[in-house]
Amino acid sequence: MTYRDVASKRVLTWALVAIGARMPVAMAPLALVFLVRERPGGYTLGAILAAVYVIGEIVGAPLLGMRMRPERARPQLALGLVVGAVGFAGLGALPEAHPVVLGAFALVAGSAPAAVTGGLRTLLTELVPERSVAQALSLESVLTSVIWALSPAAVAGFALGVAPWVPLLLAAALMAASVGGLWALPTGWSADETDRDGESMVRILVRAWPVYFTGAASLSLLALAELVLPALMEQRGTGVGWSGPLLVGFSLGSAVGAFVYGLRSWPGQLRTRSLVLMTGVSACVALVALIPDLAWMAVALVAAGMFQAGATLTRNVALREALPPSALAAGYSVMYAAVGAGYAATGSFAGALLQVVAPSTAILAGVGLTMVLALIGAWGERGRAGEAPSTSGAGDQVGREVVRSEGTAIRGRRDSERRL
Repeated sequence: MTYRDVASKRVLTWALVAIGARMPVAMAPLALVFLVRERPGGYTLGAILAAVYVIGEIVGAPLLGMRMRPERARPQLALGLVVGAVGFAGLGALPEAHPVVLGAFALVAGSAPAAVTGGLRTLLTELVPERSVAQALSLESVLTSVIWALSPAAVAGFALGVAPWVPLLLAAALMAASVGGLWALPTGWSADETDRDGESMVRILVRAWPVYFTGAASLSLLALAELVLPALMEQRGTGVGWSGPLLVGFSLGSAVGAFVYGLRSWPGQLRTRSLVLMTGVSACVALVALIPDLAWMAVALVAAGMFQAGATLTRNVALREALPPSALAAGYSVMYAAVGAGYAATGSFAGALLQVVAPSTAILAGVGLTMVLALIGAWGERGRAGEAPSTSGAGDQVGREVVRSEGTAIRGRRDSERRL
């Protein structure tokens, strides 16, 4: 397995569009905190605005994703990005506005482009040969990890070094610039609506619920790392400032893990591989809560990032196999909402526990919650009739025609297990 088929001008153009569309998303929560932190009760207001932004994403992704049509995806993606850019520009241009006004802009900035991630991922898989889809998804994960590693530093640098509203205007400019790049890409992707056998989009997406559960679990551990790590450092008498470099290590580990995952084939069923990888992430995050030494904490977080990248990629491939082509963009958007909900739920759970227990205990409790989600997803997937028993990770698409043929029976309601 190589990345040779992914190295093309069209994929490079896609990557530039993706950077412009996704970096504002990575910047938004921290940028909102910096925007209002100097107001009375600024940190609380910043947290509320960030929560409103995330709620906009969670609600907007499935609603807009299900309305996306393959044959006219470009104008829909462009409209979402333009409206999202307006939301970010409003936040940056009116930093002293009433909190309700800022909340409205945050909601728009989060919800309008929420389906773009799913649309761009589906478009990426159309730019490469079928045999290279897994490598394309791996490179997408590498790009996303790098974006999330750089965004906090960019936000802090501009907010503290220039002005608090600059990161949000930068986010607006990046999102607006990505719109122009869409016209260098195909107008959409091919998808025959008859592949749904007349079933509604909602019913098809609901049958893939186990994949969404494990997707939510895969990112919920990131919430633990980001939100509880500073408190854990303080508990141990270590400088809170080290939490930033440690989280960068997590993101870089994810980038390396995603690249390595796409280099070769991996044994085992998708659901088994996903559960093994999720167990690896959970074990590494649990070690962070138990190990007092800073250097070994860094090693555990890098390893957690590597496992987490593999788990995320496995979920994307599993979703691609569980849904017909015409439902993929909507499915990716629902997955986007699911992982956002998992992040928010675990973060809130851990935050509430911090009021009554030590940070290390809160992390271990969050790890337990994550494993519950992962086990529920694995239980739901155990009867998937379309999954080959011993195919490969980077080459999961090799047996996809078999999956498609067997999946027809599933979508035609002849699946005896009634699970998908």
